Amino acid sequence: MAISVVMPALEMAQETGKLLAWRKKEGDHVAKGEPLLEIETDKAVVEIESPAGGILAGVTSHEGAIVPVGDIIAWIVAPGEQVPAPSFVATPTGRTKTEPPKTFTASPVAAQSGAPQSVNISPKARRLAKEQGIDVARIKGTGPEGSITTEDIIAAKESGASLPDATSSSANSTALSAIARLMAERTTKSWTTVPHFFVVRDADSTALLELQKKLKSNIQSPQSSSPTITDCLVGLTARVLERHPALNSSWTGDNIRSNPDINISLAIAVTGGVVAPVIQKANSAPLADIAAQRSALAERARSGKLSPADISGGTFTISNLGMLKVDSFTAIITPPQAAVLAVGAASDRVIAIDGSATVRPVMTLTLSSDHRVVDGWRAAAFMNDLVEAIREPDKWLRL
Repeated sequence: MAISVVMPALEMAQETGKLLAWRKKEGDHVAKGEPLLEIETDKAVVEIESPAGGILAGVTSHEGAIVPVGDIIAWIVAPGEQVPAPSFVATPTGRTKTEPPKTFTASPVAAQSGAPQSVNISPKARRLAKEQGIDVARIKGTGPEGSITTEDIIAAKESGASLPDATSSSANSTALSAIARLMAERTTKSWTTVPHFFVVRDADSTALLELQKKLKSNIQSPQSSSPTITDCLVGLTARVLERHPALNSSWTGDNIRSNPDINISLAIAVTGGVVAPVIQKANSAPLADIAAQRSALAERARSGKLSPADISGGTFTISNLGMLKVDSFTAIITPPQAAVLAVGAASDRVIAIDGSATVRPVMTLTLSSDHRVVDGWRAAAFMNDLVEAIREPDKWLRL
């Protein structure tokens, strides 16, 4: 029986998705779970796996097409099976009528030549190679059927085996990656349409640093992820959000939606930009689970293997630049979320304790809020509780 491939909904309130690239050609055999296509949403470029094994057939949407969520874009059929006839084909310039249904048989694997345009390479790896100035013709692929993977590109870069891309049109300009372009478009739209306001607080981080150090020393298994300061902040922020649901709400265009779950998006730098995978239900997760989730998400993000589930459902974002010794900064909200927390480094400062000057590690927190959803009083109240939670983390975290 033919299995439909549809444009997935990867985000809340998503109405369309852009088809970036097919990983298979019409008539190719594909295994269930094998990478099939790449989709671009407002947040990320996501690799979509095949829902079934069979032959890719009846492709109704081409690369560059903007497709409504839920629309059928192709079929997976058995050899000799006829494709159900769709009414239209989506293209970058519109939708046109399709041809009559076809009966498909598996096509043989095409031989790969040494020409760059014929190199067996995934679209994601090709973009990464272009960004890094790597000549893909000089790389031997380790993927299926000798295909070049993102791991091959990364290995070539680290080994110094790459050469400048001779096809570059200008030595003084750099083409934006899909992630960087998405980030540029989304942040521009957010900054120009969302009424941002900012609340800044300093937090004494002595107890937080001591707790994180203690937890790190208690790790017994080398397979376990050691909790980081970021992990602790995810857990603390999620618990504080339980008391301040307005900060965990979303603007839908004409009303405010209260989100039932507290899912923390975590800004992570990757090649060519920043992505924000999501730690689900962070308020109810023990710290060890948060650390494990964060470690796995970061690994998948940096290797370009984030799944649709990894970036879906975020209700609040944390961006931590403390590890880069940044004292403080402001972050731009990711709609439809209502707020984002920017975290600076915990650095030694002179502060007053019981009327006496003393040196303590202090971090600066900057909360960016959407004034359509959150007012100044609620933002300040949230920050008060978060600062207290950082001062006494053992009372708030689920260890």
